Amino acid sequence: MAPDTELIDAIRAALRGSAQPELAGSMQAYMKSQTPYLGVRVPAVRALTRAEAKKRPFATGADVADTVLALWRAADYREERYAAMALLDTPAARPLRAPDLLGTLRELIVTGAWWDYVDELAHRVGDLLLGWPGQVRPALVSWARGQDIWLRRASIICQLGAGDRADLDLLTLAIEASLGEREFFLRKAIGWALRDYARTDPAWVRSFAETHELSPLSRREALKHLS
Repeated sequence: MAPDTELIDAIRAALRGSAQPELAGSMQAYMKSQTPYLGVRVPAVRALTRAEAKKRPFATGADVADTVLALWRAADYREERYAAMALLDTPAARPLRAPDLLGTLRELIVTGAWWDYVDELAHRVGDLLLGWPGQVRPALVSWARGQDIWLRRASIICQLGAGDRADLDLLTLAIEASLGEREFFLRKAIGWALRDYARTDPAWVRSFAETHELSPLSRREALKHLS
C-alpha cells in the first residue's frame, strides 16, 4: 500500500491557507517545540483535516496507517503532525481501525515524545483496547514496564473516560510500574488516571491511595474531587 499523497498535499495546502503567522511564535514557545508552527489552532486543524479527508475517504486500515505515517514523518510544522493524528479519528478512518494500528500509534508516541502528541494518541490507544482487549492488552503491559516514559504515560492514561469498562488490573499494573518515579509526566499521569476513575468508583480510588505510596503530586490529583 502507499500513502494518499493527494490527501496529504491537500491538508498541507489547507493548513497554510489557514495560517496566522502572528500566533506561531507564541504557540511554539508555549509548547517548547523545536518544530515551528504555522499558527493554526488545534480545532481548526481538526476541522480542515476532516473536510479534506471527507473528499478522499480511506478504503483500508493500511491506507490510514500509511497516510498518517507519511504526513507525520515528513512534517515541517507541528500542525502537520496534529493533522496526522486527526486523520486517525475521521469518520472514514474509525471503522477501519484495528489492533495492527497499534504499531503506528507506538511510532507516533515514541517519535513525538511530548505531552500534546501523547495525550491525544492515548485516546486512540484506548479505543483499540476497548475494541480488542485480548490483542491490545499484552502490548500495553509491555509499554507500562518499558523504559520509554511516553509509552508508559500512554499506558496509564489510555483508559481515561472508560468508566465502568476500564480494565482495573491493567490500570493498576500500569500505575504500579511507575510508582516512585520522579518524572513529572508520569506522576501527573498517575494522578490524572485515578482522578478520572474516581468519577466511576471513588471508593476504589480512595482504597488505592491508602494502599500505595503515591507521590504528593499523584495523590493530590487523584483525590482532588473526593471529600
